[in-house]
Amino acid sequence: MQQRLISNTGILVGANVLAFFLYIIFAYFYGGDFIQYIALQPNAIIGGKYLWTFITSMFVHAGIGHLFANMISLVFIGGFVEKLLGKKRFLYLYFIGGFVASLFFVFLAGVFGTTVIGERLFGSPITFAVGASGAIFALGGVLAVLTPKLKVLAFFVIPMPMWVAMIFLTFIMWIFSASLSLPIGNTAHLGGLLAGVAYGFYIRYKYPKKTRMISRYFGG
Repeated sequence: MQQRLISNTGILVGANVLAFFLYIIFAYFYGGDFIQYIALQPNAIIGGKYLWTFITSMFVHAGIGHLFANMISLVFIGGFVEKLLGKKRFLYLYFIGGFVASLFFVFLAGVFGTTVIGERLFGSPITFAVGASGAIFALGGVLAVLTPKLKVLAFFVIPMPMWVAMIFLTFIMWIFSASLSLPIGNTAHLGGLLAGVAYGFYIRYKYPKKTRMISRYFGG
């Protein structure tokens, strides 16, 4: 129990929960405009403003449901990845994956989000984006490479191999949100996923024997 509490996964979960309640407090005192100082907005980033939101947006969530879903995913996926990669590599992947996810969102929304169809598919350049899901998708991406046959439950109910689950989650959520105009950061998910996949192949190239053993062990 003590080991879990001092893991980087546990620290990240605690930081996300703390940031959520701090945002509620600051928003209460400073009003709704406070969101622009912590959430990622493509137009602001392209204009060279609020660049620190690449980091702060990763720790803020749109509601308690959003926070709960991401933290449950982080506990299960993050804890596993941290044990496979080690504390430092896990943390590097988390933040680099989250940063790449944000870059994808900013670029694709800024370039393609100015039309109705583009906004549905890639997000609007004036949309505020928050959440840890881009970083979490990076963790899932590395598992899709290192443990592709690991059985997981997509949406916590549908069993499938890890590599299939990551593709399924990325694109089924994209189709669903585009059809219903739901504010889901699909391009951020894709960016995080690709960052994780790239890092997974790097690890496989650098440690071929260890990664083959891991893949066989979790192959079911």
